Amino acid sequence: MIVGVPAEIKTEEYRIAITPVLVEELVAHGHEVIVQSNAGIGSSISDDELQAAGAGLVESAAAVFETAELILKVKEPQLGEIELLGPGQMLFTYLHLAAYPKQAAALVESGVIAIAYETVQLPSGELPMLTPMSEIAGRMAAQAGANYMERPRGGRGVLIGGATGVPPANVTVIGAGNAGKHATIVAAGMGASVTVLDVDPAPLREIDELRLGRVVTSQSSKAAIDYYVPRSDLLVGAVLVTGARAPVVVSAEHIKQMRAGSVVVDISIDQGGCIETAHETTHAEPTYVVDGVTHYAVGNIPGAVPNTSTYALTNATMPYASALAEGLDNATARHPELIDGINVARGKVTNRAVAEALDVVYHEPSTVLSGSL
Repeated sequence: MIVGVPAEIKTEEYRIAITPVLVEELVAHGHEVIVQSNAGIGSSISDDELQAAGAGLVESAAAVFETAELILKVKEPQLGEIELLGPGQMLFTYLHLAAYPKQAAALVESGVIAIAYETVQLPSGELPMLTPMSEIAGRMAAQAGANYMERPRGGRGVLIGGATGVPPANVTVIGAGNAGKHATIVAAGMGASVTVLDVDPAPLREIDELRLGRVVTSQSSKAAIDYYVPRSDLLVGAVLVTGARAPVVVSAEHIKQMRAGSVVVDISIDQGGCIETAHETTHAEPTYVVDGVTHYAVGNIPGAVPNTSTYALTNATMPYASALAEGLDNATARHPELIDGINVARGKVTNRAVAEALDVVYHEPSTVLSGSL
């Protein structure tokens, strides 16, 4: 199979969907790999390294889309890229279609088979290709929050870990999944006083068992959010419902109750956001202020550390990309969890949560792919 990798064109996105190791893996199994020239520069991966591993270089994204049978990307395809896709091709990338209905409609129209990293789910509930980026996003959320609490960045001038005789910052993390857990670990490691909320006691128990010091776990509820949010120097939103739009759990009224110079970081923004006042920002212009509160809502937080992120991501995607290069039937037989990843196929929406979020008809992927429709 011909596997193609275009350069990412989303604003301030520096990652690439392949590394020399993955190129070697695919080529060793008889596949041809083509990569757009300079696609890896942002991740500090040179064309020479990719060529040495066996990749061929092409000058344009159009050449990748025109030739490749399987296209590997990092972020959701932009509308101009979707125009280059067609029936018979497979696209393997983050999609987040619940938050990007225009892309969803365009992918349906294209006839492509679009497989989303973020909805591939193991029987254990683990999301193997979302996990590494959630880990990085969570860690960076604490870093960004600490940065924007500083006075020169518009904050109250609070040091996240406090100082002798001065208490640390109050950090509230809503959502104890992978992103929330790692935001908690880093914030606690920096000396903050952290409260973590979740509706599910299981991930709260996991965090509690880490014995991180100044960390309190709490069952999430309206009353808990009403209490903790106004007292927060840093609020991290990390709510995830797989495939669906994130529920809004922090209202505009809650934001009004926070002290001026406080900071919110909405990691969930790539799924629509869990904070009512949040809207997606970029690394070029990462923040804005509402009611005196700084909002950081970058849609591709791990893109700021693309070398680390690229290698972490491709470590997770490698077995799936290798299987898909052998054909979709082979891949789903070897990795049944890939079926949950098929969001769009041959003009139909084939993931139930995505269909519900977009308010469109859901079609069983096996029925669509068998040609019964």
